[in-house]
Amino acid sequence: MRAIVMTETGGPEVLQATDAPPPAPAPGEVLVRTHASGVNFIEIYQRSGGYPVGRPFTPGSEASGVVEQLGEGVTTLRVGDRVTTCEARGTYAERFTVAADRAVVVPDGVDLDTAAALPLQGITAHYLSTSVAHPGPGETVLLHAGAGGVGLLLTQLLAARDVRVITTTSDDEKAALSRAAGAWRTIPYEGFTETVRELTDGDGVPVVYDGVGRASFDGSLAALAVRGLLVLFGAASGPVPPFELQRLNSGGSLSVTRPTIGHFLRTADERAWRYRDLFASLAAGELDVRVGARFPLAEAGAAQAALASRSTTGKVLLTP
Repeated sequence: MRAIVMTETGGPEVLQATDAPPPAPAPGEVLVRTHASGVNFIEIYQRSGGYPVGRPFTPGSEASGVVEQLGEGVTTLRVGDRVTTCEARGTYAERFTVAADRAVVVPDGVDLDTAAALPLQGITAHYLSTSVAHPGPGETVLLHAGAGGVGLLLTQLLAARDVRVITTTSDDEKAALSRAAGAWRTIPYEGFTETVRELTDGDGVPVVYDGVGRASFDGSLAALAVRGLLVLFGAASGPVPPFELQRLNSGGSLSVTRPTIGHFLRTADERAWRYRDLFASLAAGELDVRVGARFPLAEAGAAQAALASRSTTGKVLLTP
């Protein structure tokens, strides 16, 4: 099979398409023929050395496909099942393995492109809106990168609960996409703190969702209302440097949290609940999953470069 393998850290060029034997499913695992793989920032951090990994290494944790082989003891899935996951390994390949209890059967009516684009960003949007913070009807929140994959899904989930979502976007096209997803207001990054204050009569917002990181962190803190919560869920512009905790006190008894997806998929029941909600929203027409770009598997480096440039919207997929 063809797979992307990196033997050293560096730029997108270290992601090389090579021939490799298909992985064998261990007990409790299944082998899946890949339909499409999601491209995510964590793989950029792994490739560049920000998140150390053993090498040679095939990136990827998110994909959809069809089960081809069952490992010993697997009874919950069958050969031929259409599945999706964001908890696999080596999905930048024509086949990958995943624990059977972390692969979710794709309902009839959901195509495999959508199924590949949904898990990581959809689950992230779900736990951000239901478990990390709890904005209610009539409340106003700030969400950075409103036209990104998480941004579009999170906006839809929040707007469905009558939460007013202010999003930052970098151009008019992205602003239009964000408004179509249900954003109450779309604003530029430049001067966003002052704009948020103006839109909230000087109060600020109770919640800021920030997946940008270094470039927006200080402004996000300053946009919070008294006792507000900054949810830092990514670092597209780089990691946030250490900061003085006393700033939280002087800013209005503020809070900062840094959630990660694995801590919100800790049990089978929690995993089932989150996917069930997302698939139900899809079926009801309440959630639109945007695939913004597709790249052939061999162009994984170009796909990562496009994502890192923040020129894409929605989900970036690799197709074998």
